[in-house]
Amino acid sequence: MIAVRRVTKSFGGLVAVDDCSLDVVRGSITGLIGPNGAGKTTLFNIIAGFSVPEAGEILLEGEPVTGLSPNRLFHKGLVRTFQIPRVFDRMTVIDNLMLVPPAQAGESLLATWLRPGRVVREESENCRKAEEVLAILELPHLRNEYAGNLSGGQKKLLELGRTMMVDPRVALLDEPGAGVNPVLLAKLCNNIARLNRELGYTFCIIEHDMDLVARLCDPIIVLAEGRVLAQGSMDEIRTDPAVLEAYLSRTVSRADAP
Repeated sequence: MIAVRRVTKSFGGLVAVDDCSLDVVRGSITGLIGPNGAGKTTLFNIIAGFSVPEAGEILLEGEPVTGLSPNRLFHKGLVRTFQIPRVFDRMTVIDNLMLVPPAQAGESLLATWLRPGRVVREESENCRKAEEVLAILELPHLRNEYAGNLSGGQKKLLELGRTMMVDPRVALLDEPGAGVNPVLLAKLCNNIARLNRELGYTFCIIEHDMDLVARLCDPIIVLAEGRVLAQGSMDEIRTDPAVLEAYLSRTVSRADAP
C-alpha cells in the first residue's frame, strides 16, 4: 500500500528522518510509535505531501508519489488527520462533512447556472453520505452544531468522519487519542476497528497511548532517531531490548535535564 524507501529529511542540519524504510500493508492498522523527537510526524508530513524529502521515495500501491502535493495525494486516496483537529469552526458539523468530496459541481458558479440539476443531485448525495457517517459515529445529535463548539474528542471523531466521506485507500491518523476522554476514546477506537474490519480501510496511526496501540495496531513500527528500530506485534515490541533502551534512555535524559 505505502512503501517508504530510504527517506531522509533534515532541518537546519538536524536530521529528523534518517535513511528510513518501512511498509504499510493494505488492510492493516499499522502503529507508528517512538520517543518524542523520533521523526514520526516528519515522516507523516513527507508521506502526506506536506514536506519533501532530501533523499528516498514514497510509493503508493507501487506508484511513485514523492513530493506530490497534499491535494494530489488526496485525489489518489491518501488522507491525513492532525494531532490538533483542523475543523471549520464556524460551519456546522454536517457542512464540515459535505464539503469534503472533491470536484463538486456546486463549486463552479457557471455550473450552478447551467447545470442546477447536477448541483442539486450531488448535494443530495453528499448529504445522504454525511448522514450515514454521523450515524456510524453516533453523532447525529450534533448535525447542526457549529464545529467550533465541539469538545476535543468530538472534533477527533469529526475528523475521522471527514476521511470517511471519500472512502480513502489509506488514512494517516496523527495521535487520534490525544486529549480525548475515555468514553469518546473508546468510541473512536471502535470506529477505527469497524472501518478496518467491515470496509477494509487501511490506517497508519501515530500514537503515544500504548493501550490504544495495543488494542488496534498490528504491526507496530518503532522509530528512534529517524530510523526504524523495531517492528512486530505489541508482545514483541514490549520485550525488545532496543525499544526498551530507546524509551528508557530518553526518559532518563529528560529527567537529568536542568
